[in-house]
Parts: sequence; C-alpha cells; structure tokens
Amino acid sequence: MNKIDRYIIKKFLGTFFYALILLLLVVIVIDISEKIDDFMQHDLSIGTIITEYYLHFIPYFANLFSPLFIFISVVFFTSKLANNSEIIAIFNSGMSFRRFLRPFIISSIFLAAISFLLGSFIIPISNKNRINFENKYLKSQKKLLRKNIHLQTSENQYIYLEGYNNKRNIGYKFSIENFDKGVLKSKIRANYIQWNEETENWTINKYEIRNFFKEKETIITGLQIDTNLLIVPSDFIIQLNLAQTMNLQELNENIITESNLSSGKAKLYKIEKHKRIAFPFAIIILTIIAVALSSKKTKEGIGTNMGLGLLISFSYILFFQFSSTLSTNGDLEPWIAVWIPNLLYIILGMLLLRKTQNS
Repeated sequence: MNKIDRYIIKKFLGTFFYALILLLLVVIVIDISEKIDDFMQHDLSIGTIITEYYLHFIPYFANLFSPLFIFISVVFFTSKLANNSEIIAIFNSGMSFRRFLRPFIISSIFLAAISFLLGSFIIPISNKNRINFENKYLKSQKKLLRKNIHLQTSENQYIYLEGYNNKRNIGYKFSIENFDKGVLKSKIRANYIQWNEETENWTINKYEIRNFFKEKETIITGLQIDTNLLIVPSDFIIQLNLAQTMNLQELNENIITESNLSSGKAKLYKIEKHKRIAFPFAIIILTIIAVALSSKKTKEGIGTNMGLGLLISFSYILFFQFSSTLSTNGDLEPWIAVWIPNLLYIILGMLLLRKTQNS
C-alpha cells in the first residue's frame, strides 16, 4: 500500500464519517420535532429519551442509510480530486484505473464488514430496546386485524381463521382439522373463538364437531365450550419489526419453527436474514458505481455528480425496500426480492466502469 492508497483511504473514511455525523444530527432534530408531543405527553426526561431511545435509534438509522452516506462521500471526494486534476496526475504517474480503484474497494470492504457485524449482532439488541420504547410511548407496531390465517400446529393438526382481531383476541370463522396418517379424523368449526386471559385457554362459540370413524360420522353442536389449543394469541400476530430484534442464529431458528407452523412469519424472517447478508454488499457495489461516475472532470463541476449520485443511491434504497415489500405481500421468493437490487446495480456498475476505462 503506497502513499496514494493511504491518502485515498484516509480521505474516503474521513468524508464518510463526517457526512454520517452531520446527516444523523439533521435526522435526529427532525425526529425530535415529530415526536416531541409524545415525549411531553408521557413526561419523559431528556436522559430517558437519549439513553432509552436515541442511543438505540442512531445505530439502526446509520446502518440503514450507510450505502447512501458512503455513496455521497465517494462522489464528493472523487469529484473533488477530478476537478483539482489530481486524478489526472495520478494516472500520469502510471497508475491504471483498476489500480486507482483498489483503495476504494479496501475501504468499502472494511465498512461492509462493520455493517454486517453491526446488523447481525449489535443492532438487533439496540432494535429491541428501541422498539420497546416505541411500543410503550410512541405507537403500536402490531396489526389490528389479520385475514385468512393458516396454521399447522402439529404434524397432524391444521387451523384456519378467516380473520383475527388481536385487540379483542377474537378469531372469526374458525376451523380445526385433525388427521391420522393422512386421513381426516375430526373437524371443528365455529363462528368465533376467544382467548380467556384468566384461564389461558380458548372458548369456542357456536361450534360444530364432526368425528369420522371409517364410514361413520357423528356431529355434535353447541353454543360454547372451553378447549386447549396448541396456539396462543401471539401466534396470530405478525410484528413487522420483530425480526429486526433477532440475530442470525435466532432468525434461522425461527424460520424453521414458523415454517412448520405456516404462520406467515417465516417469510418475514427469511427477508430479514437475506437483508443482513445482501445489504453490506451494496456498500461495495455503490462505491464502485460512485468512483466510475465521478472520476472524470466535468464542466458542470461537483454539483452534477452529487445530484446524480443522490438519485442513484436513493433509487437503490427505494428499490431495495420496494422489492422486500413485494415479497412480504406477494409470492416473490425472499432471496430473489432481496438480491435483485444488488444484481441490477452490479450490472450498472460494470457498464459505468467500462465506459470510464474506455473514455
């Protein structure tokens, strides 16, 4: 590693951390202005707000938008080198463009590694504290009503509900089927079921029980009956941010568990798992795009490169969130949804590199 490499790495990382701190301060000020009424309503002290919320808010937000901060830093620093003709001097010294790219790649790999470690092990703990604070003082993260719920509670038992209201702990149009070696043995249908907090069991209302034995069938009806099911109210609730509180090992364990239950949570956990792996790669990809975009001197100056850089980085983040949402609410496989943005932007980066090298 020569002096030029050390100079580029120092300037790259210095610009990145400066931009990160500056933008975080702006975001925190905006966030405080939006939540000040909630803070005052609950009579929270400044110390409580800082230690229980913002100390956990900062790592999450910084990691979430780290590709944006890195992209802006690279575009700003590299454009400045180009406009000052420093890049021309570097190339005239015999350094190729690929060799010039090396310190940027080294820096981006270093930042990607930090992002991966933070996102996989540190931020889940911070998220747990941040989300607990939000649920307690700011807002509820739980969906009020879920529809068309299918659960496999054991190898031979399946449950269906047309809807579930988690505020009232009531499930509507309930049915449960019990099988033995693939043969239906019994089926219970009810207008609704309700969770009893005191007895910690379910009350089935306006029910019909059908038992099957060979060619015979018996039917029992009634208005109300208490029963123990292998489910609790939390099994019907999807917390969109619950996955953010788990490390990779916990995500893998919950993916297996929820896949067996067919609860719908498994897809959310898979998306979060792939995000943890794919997101750090975005740092490297966007760094390459930024260098290719801003390493040539332009008549318009830094402003044009910065504007285009912001457009590309924001488009990546929006595309990343859009594809994840598409997988959550649709049939797109989680790994495809998460990795598509990286694949497309790798292609964009290769095209820009080729154009820069040939010009």
